[in-house]
Amino acid sequence: MPLYEHVFLARQDASPQQVDELTAQMSGIIQGLGGKVTKTESWGLRSLTYRINKNRKAHFVLLNVDAPSAAIAEVERQERISEDVLRYLSVRVDELEEGPSAMMRKADRDRERDDRGGGFRGGDRDGGGFRGGDRGGDRDRGPRRPRDDAEGGEEE
Repeated sequence: MPLYEHVFLARQDASPQQVDELTAQMSGIIQGLGGKVTKTESWGLRSLTYRINKNRKAHFVLLNVDAPSAAIAEVERQERISEDVLRYLSVRVDELEEGPSAMMRKADRDRERDDRGGGFRGGDRDGGGFRGGDRGGDRDRGPRRPRDDAEGGEEE
């Protein structure tokens, strides 16, 4: 049977339980039509690059599927009908990825970086970036006036 990676985005105001129910419903459709879901990953609530139907965030879910194309067509049809699904994408692949997906590996890497003390270097958290010298120069003293001689006095 063909192998697919299927990702869908659910509305931001859907609860995690509703997203789990939606995932179970899609998995049930696949299993009912002779396929199987080999891996399910919930990537959580993530920000979208642009608004989709007035939503700025969405719940992302990945399904690795080993099923006939008719099962994928039925899942996509059900997702078009559902008001909770904003977008979906099914991609046929040669082989399914073992272990965590790239999104989950990135989340683990970000979590490790945060545990080590954040992304700031040098321990300076003010974000100034400028490290030495006089920042202001002569700005605070007003405009400079030319002097006529070295002593500052005027000639007669």
